[in-house]
Amino acid sequence: MYPALNGTLVAGRLEWREFARMAARTGYPGVDVNLTQAMAMGLEPSKQLLRDGNLTPAVVGLPVEFRKDEKTFVEQLEGLEKAAQFAMALGCPRMSTWVPSWCEVPKDEQRRIWRGRFQRAAAILERNGMRLGLEFLGPLHLRKRSAYEFIYRMDEMLDFAHSCGPNVGLLLDSWHWHHAGATTRDIAAAGKDNIVHVQIADAPDLPPEKILDSERLMPGEGVADLTGFLQALARIGYRDGISPEIFGRGLRDMAPEEGARLGLRTTRAAMQKAGVA
Repeated sequence: MYPALNGTLVAGRLEWREFARMAARTGYPGVDVNLTQAMAMGLEPSKQLLRDGNLTPAVVGLPVEFRKDEKTFVEQLEGLEKAAQFAMALGCPRMSTWVPSWCEVPKDEQRRIWRGRFQRAAAILERNGMRLGLEFLGPLHLRKRSAYEFIYRMDEMLDFAHSCGPNVGLLLDSWHWHHAGATTRDIAAAGKDNIVHVQIADAPDLPPEKILDSERLMPGEGVADLTGFLQALARIGYRDGISPEIFGRGLRDMAPEEGARLGLRTTRAAMQKAGVA
């Protein structure tokens, strides 16, 4: 497992070239790739950027909006093959996206719609050798944003992922893992092949109704069982990126380099405490 720089640590203020250089300058072994910007820059320049920084590309985002109308989804799906081929050529066979834990229509109907869309996207990714990770969202206030609650539990999202394709698994975020009430047993049950990418953040000691997704803590600053989380990942053989995804925490008031260094320092400390560094 290796830390990878995530855009939240610099509050989204750096474009791809400088973001990758920041990752290298601050000591990250890996970097989350801004796929749209990397493709605009070009394959060979992006590959050289990674080589120059001795960086491993940890994950790219799914460049298809599945949450809106069918027309938008179909239009964006047309570019997925090219995006998948680019990501693979860059050396990153992992793509991910987040799935709302709320919906505007009954859950079964929403499940049918999103499953159909993910199946189409996953088929394109599979023939290009890529995996897709789906992120479940745990905090109570997100689940209650609309009339209907969608999937928020780890085990249920894994079942949903399996129904979307053989190359679909989880983007596992310790923040959502904690707030969804998941345990290390859920990680063991999922196994290595079903964890596509991992993010890490800590949680304040507050009741569920007081938790805000925009107010996270750095690893080691809160009450989430990050030692158990990381040790469980090690036991199943997970060896890919760990991206600290931290919303809030005063990062917008810090210089980008300060935020990047703080994220790396606390993530490494959590990994060392768990004995997985």
